[in-house]
Amino acid sequence: MSNRYKGKNCLVFGTGVSGRAAAGLLLKNGARVTLFDENGKTDSEALRAGFDNAEKLNIVLGTLAEEEKKETDILVLSPGVPLDNPLVKELSKRGVYVTGEIELGFELSRGELLAITGTNGKTTTTTLLGEIMKAYSDGTDRNVLVVGNIGDPYTLHADETTDTTITVAEISSFQLETIHTFKPRISAVLNVTPDHLNRHHSMENYAAVKKRISENQDKDDTLVLNYDDPVTRAMAEDQSADVVFFTGQGVPVIEKRDFVHILDGTICYNGSRIVDIDDIQLLGRHNLENVMAAVAMAMRFGVPDDVIRDTVRNFKAVEHRIEYVRTLNGVDYYNDSKGTNPDAAIKAVEAMIKPTVLIGGGYDKKSSYDEFIEAFDGKVKLLILIGETAEAIKECALRHGFGAVIMADDLCDAVNIAYDNARDGDAVLLSPACASWDMFKNYEERGRLFKEYVSSL
Repeated sequence: MSNRYKGKNCLVFGTGVSGRAAAGLLLKNGARVTLFDENGKTDSEALRAGFDNAEKLNIVLGTLAEEEKKETDILVLSPGVPLDNPLVKELSKRGVYVTGEIELGFELSRGELLAITGTNGKTTTTTLLGEIMKAYSDGTDRNVLVVGNIGDPYTLHADETTDTTITVAEISSFQLETIHTFKPRISAVLNVTPDHLNRHHSMENYAAVKKRISENQDKDDTLVLNYDDPVTRAMAEDQSADVVFFTGQGVPVIEKRDFVHILDGTICYNGSRIVDIDDIQLLGRHNLENVMAAVAMAMRFGVPDDVIRDTVRNFKAVEHRIEYVRTLNGVDYYNDSKGTNPDAAIKAVEAMIKPTVLIGGGYDKKSSYDEFIEAFDGKVKLLILIGETAEAIKECALRHGFGAVIMADDLCDAVNIAYDNARDGDAVLLSPACASWDMFKNYEERGRLFKEYVSSL
């Protein structure tokens, strides 16, 4: 375990859960830590109360003084802080070592890392793989941690790891921007579709950042890729890692590659049957891709077939991802608050088998909604819109000839409108195709409120 941070002046930029966890880990490892946020209204006393060794922590809010800039040896960025932030650019030009929370966690942890990225499906795949690894490790000296963009920051648990720890991590593009030595034993890129273009500026940049998950892997490591996605399939070129593909097609023509595929209603690994599709409890074809990715990673780790099969059979949808809420008056209600971009929402719509009242809209990430509207294809009977993007999505719907649109004041209003318009045999789906930050703290809060409103109907 390396420790480049001991005795260094480390500036942690961002006071969210990742920033606080990073600051705590640095303090435990002998760094001199300043926790910084440009938001001067943040409650410094509440921040300090969250640390066991708070007396060693320096907190700066609003503006960083010149002297504090000069003293900074290492800058640790929370995922929400972009590299083109003026302070980040300034300190980088001064020669400050710039890194990120996920890199910090990797450097100060032990054991083996399995890491998953992609535009959609990360949380489901990470959760499922975590359950498989826990089942595999049950009764052994191995402990399994599930961390990253899924919930608990990597840095929150890095000190708990040992040589026998298996860490399963969901990794976002924001986190991959600041890696240096990050090196999973097994990594996966599930898919790459337009998202976060307000930060990455182009699809080329976004795809390049996603590909970074494998940049330090070598021939003894594995990279799992979606063969059916042209962007991820192309990532197999000039790879040092051993590539394993997964595909929803039959037996693909893939020379000298291991692969997971679907054959006669069964998910197979190199032709060996692993689990029947009818035994999988997850809705939607996209979830078959998530299962295939998890199967590929588990097989490459050496998990026995029966452990994988039993875990997949018993696995249910994660919270906020096409999550069944209740049936009322013959109407099924589903929470897909994690559908934070058009492609994710498209997959949720495609998974619906009943006429659907869809609630969408939210924070504007400069996405295009044409394919989202086109995916309605007779399934969506009514679109209810909220948030910053409501007008833009409505205009897009009208351009495509879809006029069954109602604007709502907020999520509670949207749920009530859905209740008034849904009929026996319909479904109501919250799948916003947008982030949540215009009206909510995060997609989790949005999903929980949706479930509360639906439960109170």
